[in-house]
Amino acid sequence: MTIEGRLSPDEIKALVRTVPDFPVPGIQFRDITTVIGHPRALASSVHHLADMAREGGAEDIAGMEARGFIFGAAVSIALGTGFIPVRKPGKLPVEVIGVEYDLEYGKDRLEMDPGAIRPGQKVSIVDDLIATGGTALAAIELLRRAGAVVEQALFVIDLPDLGGARRLREAGVDVRTLMEFEGE
Repeated sequence: MTIEGRLSPDEIKALVRTVPDFPVPGIQFRDITTVIGHPRALASSVHHLADMAREGGAEDIAGMEARGFIFGAAVSIALGTGFIPVRKPGKLPVEVIGVEYDLEYGKDRLEMDPGAIRPGQKVSIVDDLIATGGTALAAIELLRRAGAVVEQALFVIDLPDLGGARRLREAGVDVRTLMEFEGE
């Protein structure tokens, strides 16, 4: 199946479903399932992200479990690069490096195979959404510890009021997104 014509970021944004009061009252949850389920919106999102990664000189793409796998793997295919999975704990059958990071409600952990990185390899991270930035910062720390050069992070959605993109920029990472939603 061939998908004709790329949608603009504004056209993709119009497809994002907002679910009020999820997971707690007062939160406007930005559900990207409606974009992933729309072939033209998904393809367009991937192509826009791939253009940004290409401009940033990405040699490989890394994505965080789980929705980062969807967008990151697709971007790596579009670029003809490899994909580096940054996983939740206990998912890899080899020696891993890991990092714990804070969440609003506790702690979490990410792990990766350090052998997936060549020293000095230029890696861009890709994910669906940047909120507080904790997961992305943990992934950047892991990738850098493994020897990657991480100077770019790409997201479909930014929630700027939560400050994640600012935190990544403070860590020396260029942040690019397709769209923003104000509020939480």
